[in-house]
Amino acid sequence: MASTILSSNASACTHGFIKASCSDCNLKGLCLPIAMDIGDIDRVDKIIQRSRPLHAGDHLYRTGDVFRSIYAVRSGSIKTYLVDEDGIEQVTGFFLPGEVLGFDGIGTHSHGCNVLALETSSVCEIPFERLEELSLQIPTLQHHMFQLMSKQIESDHQMMLTLSKKNAEGRIATLLLSLSRRYARRNLSANAMRLPMSRMDMGNFLGLTIETVSRTLSRLHKEEVISVDGREIVLKNHERLDELCHQLQ
Repeated sequence: MASTILSSNASACTHGFIKASCSDCNLKGLCLPIAMDIGDIDRVDKIIQRSRPLHAGDHLYRTGDVFRSIYAVRSGSIKTYLVDEDGIEQVTGFFLPGEVLGFDGIGTHSHGCNVLALETSSVCEIPFERLEELSLQIPTLQHHMFQLMSKQIESDHQMMLTLSKKNAEGRIATLLLSLSRRYARRNLSANAMRLPMSRMDMGNFLGLTIETVSRTLSRLHKEEVISVDGREIVLKNHERLDELCHQLQ
């Protein structure tokens, strides 16, 4: 899971979609090594390509597209999904500003999933061949990329456990606490958040019907574990949410 999201009133980078630079971006501590010196940051910045923003519903890439780059989300929110042979969609993750995606294409040289903007979003495109060259010259950069890939694998494993072992309340609590931690890493509120995904996408991701998602959120609201107003969520009882995360089916 990755996943992984800023609300429209919490801009990830205030320097514009195209003029932004790594040294100025307040998310560089998430997608670049913390100990990286300014000279090395500038070297990375020179290989990054920044295009105009994606609009809601735009695809960054699709399954089968040739793999050339990985991408760091700079603002907005992104979802990844698969489509099976019957045309049924399965949401596989949500990505926040500062998080990196595109690793799925490294092994096969083609992307294995679809990537869609949930709202107006911007990304930093990092050509992989040039990143490999720089990684050989900057060991901390190479190590950081391995860490990012490792965290993504770990997140996927945790989501598999969530879907196989937890009930509806446990699945939703797990997602809400994951978003809370990720918001906090961006120096945003760990309690008040705006969900970037629809109830339908949330249910698809968690293996629940939209009706179950709505009922569960309403029940948690009634029990004052959370406060719900459309997509606006306030986490009021972290301890109870954590208890729900550990309840099995």
